[in-house]
Amino acid sequence: ADLQVRQDVRNRTLRAVCGQPGMPRDPWDLPVGQRRTLLRHILVSDRYRFLYCYVPKVACSNWKRVLKVLAGVLDSVDVRLKMDHRSDLVFLADLRPEEIRYRLQHYFKFLFVRDPLERLLSAYRNKFGEIREYQQRYGAEIVRRYRAGAGPSPAGDDVTFPEFLRYLVDEDPERMNEHWMPVYHLCQPCAVHYDFVGSYERLEADANQVLEWVRAPPQVQFPARQAWYRPASPESLHYHLCSAPRALLQDVLPKYILDFSLFAYPLPNVTKEACQQ
Repeated sequence: ADLQVRQDVRNRTLRAVCGQPGMPRDPWDLPVGQRRTLLRHILVSDRYRFLYCYVPKVACSNWKRVLKVLAGVLDSVDVRLKMDHRSDLVFLADLRPEEIRYRLQHYFKFLFVRDPLERLLSAYRNKFGEIREYQQRYGAEIVRRYRAGAGPSPAGDDVTFPEFLRYLVDEDPERMNEHWMPVYHLCQPCAVHYDFVGSYERLEADANQVLEWVRAPPQVQFPARQAWYRPASPESLHYHLCSAPRALLQDVLPKYILDFSLFAYPLPNVTKEACQQ
């Protein structure tokens, strides 16, 4: 009953926002670039007749692991291999237009979402704190662009959260890296009528409910979170937001306002009183 109530609220919210004039009604209404992004983010299971739009930093690696198990490529969701995010996976972009249309019309479709700013913090901590490729490709550019006195060749491994936010303010949401691109642009929830929108906050329960709906074998359960994993939490997000200039947050929020609106996440409270608590 609780699941049904939450889905009803989310569906009504989606219908209200997507019903506004000018919103797309179908993937073929989208400009070519937006449609390409969408089709590259929808994974296909023909055996179990479902489509999953993956959102980076919302447990998409574990969902890809599940798809590989369902396809018979992996023996278990608990196999701890470095995830190859392309091999042994089928994307809607790989198919012909008539095959895409058929699957969009007849398959079960779902995605998972997360508080937009918590997702940004998770991407920031992971990509700039751990991944050398991101430090060199994005971090160095951010430091050069936004830090006074930065040399011509910064390492990019010490990007601050406010610097990351300044970078996002200047970026076109449609051309962002997928790890911080708004969910709206990744999955186009007005153009694709998803049957279920799960949440990171109830990840295991929602994910296993999806597996039950698509009639996955009972032994295939969504992987439990590793004991060592420390996700970005509401508390750490509160700390980072309260440490950032308020004017900067006011400039960032419009980039993600559709994610807040469509998926019913509250805007952050960064008043002086809230930040002193």
